[in-house]
Amino acid sequence: MAMVHGVQVDPAFVQAPEHRPKAAISDADGVPLIDLSPLFSGSAGDTIPATLLSEVEVACRDWGFFQVINHGVPLELLKNAEAAEKEFFTLPEEEKLKVRRDEANRFGYYESEHTKNVRDWKRIFDFVLQERLDVTGLVLKNRWPEVPVGFRETIEEYAKCVEKLAFIILELISLTLNLPPKRLNAFFEEQTTFVRLNHYPPCPYPDLALGVGHHKDSGALTVLYQDSVGGLDVKRQSDGEWVRVKPIPNSFVINVGDIIQVWSNDKYLSAEHRVSVNTERDRFSIPFFFNPASNIDVRPLPELVEDGNPGKYKEYNWGEFFKRRMDSDFKKLEVENIQIDHFKRT
Repeated sequence: MAMVHGVQVDPAFVQAPEHRPKAAISDADGVPLIDLSPLFSGSAGDTIPATLLSEVEVACRDWGFFQVINHGVPLELLKNAEAAEKEFFTLPEEEKLKVRRDEANRFGYYESEHTKNVRDWKRIFDFVLQERLDVTGLVLKNRWPEVPVGFRETIEEYAKCVEKLAFIILELISLTLNLPPKRLNAFFEEQTTFVRLNHYPPCPYPDLALGVGHHKDSGALTVLYQDSVGGLDVKRQSDGEWVRVKPIPNSFVINVGDIIQVWSNDKYLSAEHRVSVNTERDRFSIPFFFNPASNIDVRPLPELVEDGNPGKYKEYNWGEFFKRRMDSDFKKLEVENIQIDHFKRT
């Protein structure tokens, strides 16, 4: 333990001064809120309203973040998944440790996650949608606890339903890039998508630690369900200020990941974000990390590259990138985490 500003803290959690949250942060004004009900009304046939596509395009371009309502995921399923998550994290620590992840298999429970080599103030449970031994050598194998009863069934049902929403968002984004709606779908046939249950306990030094340090998501899309406590902060692209994404009941937060940034050749930018903690309340969230197959080589889509707009990134293999990011999340490394900026053409 160490003393920082007169407070005894574990230095593993302490953020560098330039990354520590301010005492007060304003709610984000203008984060796009998109109503997806036209997709489920049955009145529009196969035609997607141009206004909806315009909203998605502006949100991806100006924010890299947006919230969706009337998204087709049943309210009862959201509540059941949230209840199952809370029940798991209230188990005794020794029970959760029975499904603890390790260096051989990075899925299951973990209490020592790192972001950019600083430990996060959270506990997690990860599982993949498609289990297998990946070609990269990464073991995609789930560890399921024996209790709570029904935990696995509830969480897997939730994941399957959110996967459908992720494909809907992916197809909307494809259309905004003037591509066929299913242009990107084939990249996900053997996807490396995983779901995370996050528990952020009250923190005695929220001015020094973060639930998740500043970062950009490395996959294609993230579909996040969060409770009412709040704490998700996004760096606003217009001025670089950190602002709080206010929770909207029964909504999802969608954020553009690095792969969409590369595929779009920087038309859409992956948004930098973090999670702040508080001293009084537990916070829970469930991000769905929508990732392609590990054999996919990521590069700007050829349809979006031309003489006046050359490709801005060198090609990289997603599986190798994903494995290196998982390594850096598991423990502190003495080297910089891999980033898509390393593949940027100069």
